[in-house]
Amino acid sequence: MSKKIHYSWVILAMCTLAVFGSLGLARFGYSIILPSMQKGLSLDNTQAGTLATFNLIGYVTLAAIGGALAARFGPRIVITVGLVIAGAGMFMTGLAGSFIVAVAWRTVTGIGSGASNVPAMGLLSSWFGPRRRGMASGVAVAGSSIALIVLGPLIPFVIASYQGNGWRVSWFVLSIMTLIVAITGYLLLRNRPAEKGLKPLGDKSKETDTAAMEDPLHWGSVYKSPIVWLLGFIYIAFGFSYIIYMTFFVKFLMNEGGYTQASAGGLFMIMGWFSLSCGLIWGGISDHIGRKWALIIVYMIQAIAFSLFAAWAVPFGFTISAILFGLTAWSIPAIMAATCGDILNTRMAPAALGFITLFFGLGQALGPAVAGRLADLSGSFHSSFFLAGGVALCGAFGSLLIPAKHGNARFRT
Repeated sequence: MSKKIHYSWVILAMCTLAVFGSLGLARFGYSIILPSMQKGLSLDNTQAGTLATFNLIGYVTLAAIGGALAARFGPRIVITVGLVIAGAGMFMTGLAGSFIVAVAWRTVTGIGSGASNVPAMGLLSSWFGPRRRGMASGVAVAGSSIALIVLGPLIPFVIASYQGNGWRVSWFVLSIMTLIVAITGYLLLRNRPAEKGLKPLGDKSKETDTAAMEDPLHWGSVYKSPIVWLLGFIYIAFGFSYIIYMTFFVKFLMNEGGYTQASAGGLFMIMGWFSLSCGLIWGGISDHIGRKWALIIVYMIQAIAFSLFAAWAVPFGFTISAILFGLTAWSIPAIMAATCGDILNTRMAPAALGFITLFFGLGQALGPAVAGRLADLSGSFHSSFFLAGGVALCGAFGSLLIPAKHGNARFRT
């Protein structure tokens, strides 16, 4: 490895791939596969939402402790095992012959996603100094954007090629891709800079991270912290609102917008392209204007995007909505990851991120089931997208409660 290239960039690339597999493929792949899968298993909208809900229940179950496991055993092994579980769950989802079996394997997939995504995002706090955490987190969440770009043309092509079994083959393909990421991660990931004789990139202090890793695990700094709890409650709004949008995006376009699977996939891909740098942009903005105001602005933009999807249900309106969401899509997780790094030491930051992801996951678990039920009762997803917009607006108001010292990117404990 050249001395001019800090190993933190390898870690960042690998964490981006981990997000690509654990969230981009394992979760968002469901959105574009859903119409064909729903037809193949004869599912109604409530059942389709329930599948997403159980996937997210699995996610939140492991996300809640994934950060703690990473703090105890090291992120490398936890991320690798999580990706293997997610890949296996996707493969078995492709073999499902009934709703109940699909629920079981989507839950397993969610468990793997939670076990890998949270430690991957938390690991960045160990490898990047305070002034670069927002940037690093923003790059890593682009893994989801890369997945949207890949999934948009890939899944419609596979489904068209294999007809009735296309949705099954799609899960097999996504499984293999995720397992390749798992193997690569095991080979390249390292738990902290000291393993390479390095300091975090951008850290100008004279101390290494070794002392932090030798400190006792102060769990109370996470679970008794009022600011951590506040961040968790704010995070619920993002989990609930965005997952409704992402889960039923393609289905709404096909059923109520007159789109074909391929044209809906095309807009899905466009959203991915616009979201590619959103985390980097907003993570960097939060480094300068503070986490609090960055969160408020992002939540406001997303509230408009979700509401517009239902209010202006024509191709131009759909496109504007997709672009607005894409410009902010993964910025909230990036900002939350950076904030946890700001208020806690590098060893406990993954545990804090895992804890607030519990709240995020609760919102995600509720969102699809509620939205699917509303759609079955009303005969349309319009009310579901308006609900998502209202909840995102609540997130903006909740962010106003973040104390100034914690909302400032320069604050340190």
